[in-house]
Amino acid sequence: MPLAPKTHLPNSPPALSAHDRDALHDLYVRGTPQNTLRAYERDLTYITAWKALRADQVGSKPVLCWPEQEDIALMFILDHTRDLNKAPNDDPARQVAEALIERELRKTLACPAPSTLDRRIASWRAFHRMKNLESPFAAPLIKQARAKGRKAAARAPAPKSAHPITREVLEALLATCDASLRGVRDRALLMLGWASGGRRRSEITRLMREDVSLKEFQCKGLIWIQMVESKTTSKGETPRLVLKGRGAQALYHWIEVAGITEGGLFRAISKSGRALPRNLSPDAVYQIVRKRLALAGYPDGFASPHGLRSGFLTQAALDGAPIQAAMRLSLHRSMAQAQKYYDDVDVAENPAADLLG
Repeated sequence: MPLAPKTHLPNSPPALSAHDRDALHDLYVRGTPQNTLRAYERDLTYITAWKALRADQVGSKPVLCWPEQEDIALMFILDHTRDLNKAPNDDPARQVAEALIERELRKTLACPAPSTLDRRIASWRAFHRMKNLESPFAAPLIKQARAKGRKAAARAPAPKSAHPITREVLEALLATCDASLRGVRDRALLMLGWASGGRRRSEITRLMREDVSLKEFQCKGLIWIQMVESKTTSKGETPRLVLKGRGAQALYHWIEVAGITEGGLFRAISKSGRALPRNLSPDAVYQIVRKRLALAGYPDGFASPHGLRSGFLTQAALDGAPIQAAMRLSLHRSMAQAQKYYDDVDVAENPAADLLG
């Protein structure tokens, strides 16, 4: 588990001993999801680099202040709510952006997506809360500037996967999985990721053998999965998920041939074709989906691992499954979010769309 930088931690009361401060540090690390810790680290690196470059231009202190100055917070919003491709070469914001691109902390001069800016500001505000300090982003002028910037930069949200991996696409991917250990693993991973409700990459790679119950497989063909947590559920609150039919058979086969009795469920495979103790990383799931799509003849970029999630809900809608039933497996917290997949199917099947013939 990554260790949280000291910036992530609250200011400890002076009376705390060194041992208690370490315990507080450990508490915040254990109580914060790993994905959030990684996002904090990325955002802190970006914000620190941006301010160090911008501070030279405005005569401000190069390091982050606690609490941060309001003019710096406002400047951050202004620099990230316009397309700097249209700015002159001597524009301070453009110069900083070009330097960030050279450091590979920024991709282009284009205006970042509002969601990206929102996340970075949310991280910055979280750092203040952890230090028991008021954030400058709560100031009325800055709040209004952020709202105006969000409207000015509004754009249609890009889908996390270009296409959903519906049943037809999934079958094509499964057909590329041979009888090798790698093929057995990929088949089980794809089936579990799709049929258990459309699991996220982090949820798939975090699964342990201890999270999977095979007690009802022989008699009922069911495998029960108990995730520790998900993006929308906390530890101890995630309901059990079920895998049945071909999906259960594929997972059982993988567990048997790989000889997995404890530890990570989906593992890296050596060049000699042996299952290693090391868990797959979320990026490995991306590579598996990309490889199987290519082998199935789909163009590069056709879908991402999130296509397993969107494909499950899209197929549920196509098959007429009640949205509440699909959500019990997908663990969507928002009915509106899940409804989007059903709405797309409903529009496509709407007879009014065929009026022209």
